[in-house]
Amino acid sequence: MTTKSAESGASGHSESEPQFVTYEVRDQVAWIMLDRPDYANTQNYRLLGQLDDLFKRAVEDAEVKVIVLGGNGKHFSSGHDLGTPDYDRTMLRNRRALWYSHEGLEGAEAQYALEQDVYLGFCRRWQEIPKPMIAMVQGACVAGGLMLAWVCDLIVASEDAFFQDPVVRMGFPGVEYFAHAFELPPRVARELLLLGERMPAERAYQFGMVNRMFPRETLREEVGKMAAEIATRPRFGLALCKQAINHVEEARGKRTSMDAVFHMHHLAHAHNQIVSGSLSGGFDGKKMASENKKQAGEA
Repeated sequence: MTTKSAESGASGHSESEPQFVTYEVRDQVAWIMLDRPDYANTQNYRLLGQLDDLFKRAVEDAEVKVIVLGGNGKHFSSGHDLGTPDYDRTMLRNRRALWYSHEGLEGAEAQYALEQDVYLGFCRRWQEIPKPMIAMVQGACVAGGLMLAWVCDLIVASEDAFFQDPVVRMGFPGVEYFAHAFELPPRVARELLLLGERMPAERAYQFGMVNRMFPRETLREEVGKMAAEIATRPRFGLALCKQAINHVEEARGKRTSMDAVFHMHHLAHAHNQIVSGSLSGGFDGKKMASENKKQAGEA
């Protein structure tokens, strides 16, 4: 058994910068873990940049055959950061797409330029990673958490996991990487969005969005077994298999549909700014979490 472990700072970021993702290679499998457990692994922009660096590192590492994406702590990811102490929308960031910086821009242009790169752009890059990716999901997988799970080839969930996109409450048609009606039957996708309720892992499994479920205490072990089996396949065959399935999805109109909804999403951002003065319609992380818990009967 071989193991390599490193902090995400080794991926090119300054060691003085907070690290929000961890990286370990064990027996040809790269384990990439979101590491903001105190904030339910909400995704600020630095976390997503570090995640992109580590995916690139795993792709370029000849030893790695399979990538597992998970989250440390109680939850996989409760979505985009809407205002934790590490919220960093106003910070300068390293852009990956050929778009100009959002810094100093006004109106709808600022968020549109930012999300072309950091949300839609990243997810499209990650979906095309030529190595198989397994999302290991426990607890909450909400809104932006769905985006991270959906770019993976397989989703393996704990029995207590749930999936949710409540952003219609904010006035949006759905999160930026709009794969809802490709991951679920259209009528079920409508339900997920219009009601914004938590979908238990068991129901997601019934619709094929989740591949397998295990008790939380054995989830990592079972994902490791699946990754080890996949790692026995030829690297090139795995890459071609991924390209083949991606090609089918594109032929079904995934990219075109996603572009259309991305523009609707930004129309909603602009509308919110005019009506409420807030990109998110007056919702921050605490308010959204409160509404979600109330709907689930936990408040």
